[in-house]
Amino acid sequence: MNLHNLKPAEGSVKHSKRVGRGAGSGKGGTATRGNKGAKSRSGYHQKIGFEGGQMPIYRRLPKFGFKNRNRIEYVGINIDTLSKLSEAKNITVFDFDVFRQNGLISSHDKVKILGRGELTKSLTVSAHAFTASAKQAIEAQGGMATVIE
Repeated sequence: MNLHNLKPAEGSVKHSKRVGRGAGSGKGGTATRGNKGAKSRSGYHQKIGFEGGQMPIYRRLPKFGFKNRNRIEYVGINIDTLSKLSEAKNITVFDFDVFRQNGLISSHDKVKILGRGELTKSLTVSAHAFTASAKQAIEAQGGMATVIE
């Protein structure tokens, strides 16, 4: 076997239909576009969502809701998650890199610490935001809650 005698498997390559190449080809004349009308002519382009003149669905359905462009999305991490992680891996300082290395967030996320659960030891936590109950629980154990800017 050499490069010059390699061939694809039998039946695996299907040749494209060559339209508009004369009457003898059987696909000449209208070139499979049918007779007359915009669709048979070159440069035809239909608007996205056009439904043949019928009122399109995006105009039939009512508008509703509001998307706030300035909303900041946080990934919530509860205190009980921090507590389990600190016991399992003996971590006392939690910052952005620790959250990312342990698969709790991705590199573009913002972190908010939430107050569910109990803490058993003092932790130093750095996050973008804290709930009041989470901050209180961390400081009650003698830990520190630092906001990342």
